[in-house]
Amino acid sequence: MISLILSESSLELVPTELKHHPSIIAHARKLGKHPSEILLDNSWHFAAMKGIENELKRGRPDLVHFSILEATTIPLYLQNKMKLFVHTLDDKVIFFGKNVHIPKSYHRFEGVIEKLFQEKKITTKDDDLLLKIEEKTFSQLIGEINPSKVIGFSTQGTKSTYEKIAKEIPDDACIVLGGFQKGHFSNSVENQITDLYSVGDESFEGHVVIARMLYEYEKTIFM
Repeated sequence: MISLILSESSLELVPTELKHHPSIIAHARKLGKHPSEILLDNSWHFAAMKGIENELKRGRPDLVHFSILEATTIPLYLQNKMKLFVHTLDDKVIFFGKNVHIPKSYHRFEGVIEKLFQEKKITTKDDDLLLKIEEKTFSQLIGEINPSKVIGFSTQGTKSTYEKIAKEIPDDACIVLGGFQKGHFSNSVENQITDLYSVGDESFEGHVVIARMLYEYEKTIFM
């Protein structure tokens, strides 16, 4: 079974240093929530986020939503041949239960993730695990998965094609994609990657790479 990690993902609650900004207070009031209970979102909080650390990697939970949907609605996931993990920029990891389907509506997804950040675990009525979140670094997660190969995608990697890469993926490999809008992997993430590839001169959004890469991999095991 392969693993897929969305690393350094743009998924976090509004940090303490921003919760008193007028744009965040206004948005939280509109939602009927406390500022510390809502996701940081560049669409609403652009003024508050200006100049914060790692600004270009933060505030895009919608991109993470797209990527999760892409990864969890394909045969590879539905037939339990892939595990998905979401690693956040502030070193938290979201674990998915077996065959979990997240809401296709972004607003419902937003509510689920906000609840997860607060309660740390979401289960069914029968107490089956759906989602849980833990404090964990990327290197700790890789240590737990213990893959034979860690394959990453970056414009700074060795040029190749999805088809060629797919043919070289062993059953216990881990595929790593950035869960952020712009930029490159941090050194702490890149140091864990054994094979770094570029699949084009352009910088593609994560969900596009997921769709193309996993489809090519599916062809090697299903066709």
